[in-house]
Amino acid sequence: MVLQEPLLLRPNPKTKVWGGEALSACLGLDFSDLGPIGEVWTLADREESSNEVLQGSFAGRLLRGLMLSERSALLGTSQASPSDTFPVMMKLLDSNRDLSVQVHPDRKSAERLGSGAEAKDEFWYILDARDGARVYLGLKPEVDAVTFAAKAATPDVVDLLQEFPVKRGDCLWVPAGTVHSIGGGITLVEVQQNSDTTYRIYDWGRKGLDGKPRTCHLEEALQAIDYESRAAGPVQGRPSNDGVNPRTLLVETDQFGVELLSVHAPLEHRTAGRAWIYLVLAGQGHLRADEVEGQWTLRRGETWLLPASLGHYRFEQPDGHFRLLRVEVRA
Repeated sequence: MVLQEPLLLRPNPKTKVWGGEALSACLGLDFSDLGPIGEVWTLADREESSNEVLQGSFAGRLLRGLMLSERSALLGTSQASPSDTFPVMMKLLDSNRDLSVQVHPDRKSAERLGSGAEAKDEFWYILDARDGARVYLGLKPEVDAVTFAAKAATPDVVDLLQEFPVKRGDCLWVPAGTVHSIGGGITLVEVQQNSDTTYRIYDWGRKGLDGKPRTCHLEEALQAIDYESRAAGPVQGRPSNDGVNPRTLLVETDQFGVELLSVHAPLEHRTAGRAWIYLVLAGQGHLRADEVEGQWTLRRGETWLLPASLGHYRFEQPDGHFRLLRVEVRA
């Protein structure tokens, strides 16, 4: 059987000491028996966590398995990760409390550090933020490696970071090597390279869900930081005048491109030989494809993976509130 249909993926919730309850409401799912949910992995091809297809001819299959048997149909000209997995991950995050101050390595740092380290650039799209919410992103201009190392393991490290207030609709690019933390009271979508390598620098003096202090990785972090980079603050994206179906370009990188779509009338598109991901932010609509029979209903909170083999497709019968985050898989 050749893979040539949209894939609805089961979200995988992750408990975190800094998590809360916002993602249950965001996805319309009940996670109350799991504890504080900090992340929901909506698309991941990892050994420790891979999303299951919920319906259709491939129901019950994991994305990890499909990458073994249906890789060409899935990816087309999109490139697999260096570890030969699906190259992009998507998450929803609920920072009910401040996340740790942390950094991810770039490719060169990951190779130098070894131990399975993987490079990780990431992009944030703010879904909601309470009044006064902020993120910490990058070092202040006067901070060098010596200054940072002297304060990295202390609460004073926060004073070395740039702070940015954020609001709903803001976008932030977080390149590998950038020290960062997401402040409390924020829910966001994260699009990233397929990596789960995080070097924790400072964790606000708290303990984990097991009651023990959480491990920090200061030695690795100091080697992974790009001390010359100065991160930019939040932006709102670049709107495009597409008439009745406006779209906003949020970010373009070598690994992926991300757009925000508001669909009010039938909208046609082509996979053009690449994989595409859709996260339904609001409302619902239907999807049809030229090369395969049937109609699929996309609803709020769902993540759909459209394989490169799908070809020409169109969204129909939007309910007036149909909003989508669209990710083009490039790397």
